[in-house]
Amino acid sequence: MRTKYFHQPKNIQSFKQDLLLWSQQYDDVVWLDSNNHKDLYSKYDAVLAVDAFTSIKTDFFDAFERLKDYQTSTQDWIFGYLTYDLKNTTESLKSENFDGLEFPDLYFFQPKKLFLFKDNQVEIQCMRMVDDEIEEDLKFIENKEILNEIEKSQKSDKLKIKLRIHKDDYHEKANKMLAHIHRGDIYEANFCQEFYAEDSEINPLETFKKLNDISKPPFASFLKFEDKYLMSASPERYIQKDGNTVISQPIKGTAKRSENKEEDIQLAKDLAKDPKERSENIMIVDLVRNDLSHTAAKGTVLVKELCKVYSFLQVHQMISTIQSHVKEEIHPVDIIKTTFPMGSMTGAPKISAMKIIEELEETKRGLYSGSVGYFTPKGDFDFNVIIRSILYNSTKKYVSYSVGSAITAKSDPLKEYEECLVKAKAMREVLEN
Repeated sequence: MRTKYFHQPKNIQSFKQDLLLWSQQYDDVVWLDSNNHKDLYSKYDAVLAVDAFTSIKTDFFDAFERLKDYQTSTQDWIFGYLTYDLKNTTESLKSENFDGLEFPDLYFFQPKKLFLFKDNQVEIQCMRMVDDEIEEDLKFIENKEILNEIEKSQKSDKLKIKLRIHKDDYHEKANKMLAHIHRGDIYEANFCQEFYAEDSEINPLETFKKLNDISKPPFASFLKFEDKYLMSASPERYIQKDGNTVISQPIKGTAKRSENKEEDIQLAKDLAKDPKERSENIMIVDLVRNDLSHTAAKGTVLVKELCKVYSFLQVHQMISTIQSHVKEEIHPVDIIKTTFPMGSMTGAPKISAMKIIEELEETKRGLYSGSVGYFTPKGDFDFNVIIRSILYNSTKKYVSYSVGSAITAKSDPLKEYEECLVKAKAMREVLEN
């Protein structure tokens, strides 16, 4: 059981920043922020979970079954992540590429303290054992002097970013991907590349703030798990369950923004009509429909929104929304198991695309193109897609971010490479200061 408190901060934005700084004393932190995007489906404006009471950490072997047991036994809020490499537990696949980050394949925890933001109010839910700490916590959060000292104590290096795949190699690999498409092995695949820095230290929270300020996306997340960090400015929802309704919102199709208003409007219009971008999106919509059908009641899978263009601070994106209604007996973890990894980060057909991706990419994806999110005590959930994100192992002093684009029969390797650079721009700016 959890005790509930309600707190009305004088300034909600300032309280958010102070709360996030306060949270850094814990080894287990998940922060999810909508940046005030009034999303049709979201329950909260922001959520913070800290301080593990129980947790599950595992490699890919039997990972979804272990998560199912954990979620069933806690019947409480649990927060955590799924790495892309959980594909190896659902299919006969492997991940043998270089891994500089070394995140466990799956991690979830049951937080002692939970902060739920909605409009100008914060609902605090805490376990009985920490009831008497909440008043002191709020005083600490409002103590600017202590918070300033914490902020000053952290440092960042100026980073030298390296490429795991250089331009000529990218061109060669993209052409190999196209050869697979022309042979009929696949229709589309998301091909990704890593940018990284070794022997480097960053201030994770400051890095997250800068990245979030540049993009202000609807599915931003900050995750701290012991010495490992995620700083994500994701614009994409992977999947959400609310009662018996499930939605997935894949993004496929990207165009840059322009400071010239007329040109910017035109870029969005061009994206909406672009046959290559639309075909990318529609292929993934078909894949998601098929994935959702595994747990849906008959005849309930439908496309609510097809190829709609949304504008973010950095880019225009084409988003579709697919909905289903699940049968009563379906376990919530099974909905994730039968749809993971998300189609927007794999390709079609999914298994063939994942095999070819593994051959051509140079880096184990790990948490990149995985997901962060939560389950509620009732078994509802909401998870994002880990893109536009920086990952950091503070013990190894290894910093990484990856970007990708969808290769289809109509792809031009040079344009795909340029699209990757557009997507990488915000991360590079933040890290190179």
